[in-house]
Amino acid sequence: MNVLVTGGAGFIGSHLVTALAARGDRVVVLDNFDTFYDPKLKRETAAKLKAEIIEGDLSIEADVAKAFAAVGQGAVVVHLAARAGVRPSIAQPALYSRVNVEGTTHMLEAARKSGAKRFVFASSSSVYGARSNPPFSETDSIDRPVSPYAATKVAGEMLCATFQHLYKLETVALRFFTVYGPRQRPDLAITKFARLIRRGEKVPFFGDGSSARDYTFVEDTVRGITAAIDKSWPQFEVINLGGSRPVSLSEMVAAIEKAAGKKAVLDRQPDQPGDVPLTCAATEKAKALLGFEAKVHLDEGLRRYIAWLDSDEAKSWR
Repeated sequence: MNVLVTGGAGFIGSHLVTALAARGDRVVVLDNFDTFYDPKLKRETAAKLKAEIIEGDLSIEADVAKAFAAVGQGAVVVHLAARAGVRPSIAQPALYSRVNVEGTTHMLEAARKSGAKRFVFASSSSVYGARSNPPFSETDSIDRPVSPYAATKVAGEMLCATFQHLYKLETVALRFFTVYGPRQRPDLAITKFARLIRRGEKVPFFGDGSSARDYTFVEDTVRGITAAIDKSWPQFEVINLGGSRPVSLSEMVAAIEKAAGKKAVLDRQPDQPGDVPLTCAATEKAKALLGFEAKVHLDEGLRRYIAWLDSDEAKSWR
């Protein structure tokens, strides 16, 4: 199978590309090596991937066309690339809209023109907004996003639905729930906290510690994406990829302390704008349509992540 993966040099993308290559798929990666975090880290990762790497920007139609020309007609498209982060999106909403909404439109239009087999879109649990009635179901309203980033993901889902309706392009949106593991972005909580705790430095601790996330190990998320790649989608679907096991911020810090063998020094700070109090995935649809169930418990995932931090590969990530 020919697969085009946007953002394939990044965290989730690099794990997906490795899994696809291992099973014999031909993979083309489109990545712009953005400076949101050190491009050197992504370039080191990309150099190890068994894939053709196209350096280009989603918001430039010619770059998108180059990637589709490389992968050829009838490919499966996995659109992971996006301007990431809830808090930065509040400071730069126009940039997030250009990359995440306009860029997704370019990808869908190019997929349509190339006769792509199907289009798998990476959405986010952030689309559910600041709700507190778990679990979050795919049928819940998503008309109250609380950050520009979340709003761009809602828009991306709607664009996918529109292209399926108009052009019969098979599309599916996968809502990721706080993915973590080796090569996780440096700005995300588990990566940041693990580094600071191991170095004995202060950990920024927002709120009272009761906010909770449905953490999903990257290996589980990749299994869900792969299942979506392999399935036909005669109608547009939205599917949660999570474990339905929310963990509070306080519990998460305690779990990292246990995995790292060191106590955290907390720097308590107020809640941040755009953060939500809870994420929790309803998982029935993922089980029914993808045969998906998150298998890696947080304690085991953190143990693997800390072990990776001590590996040769992770030297540049410490």
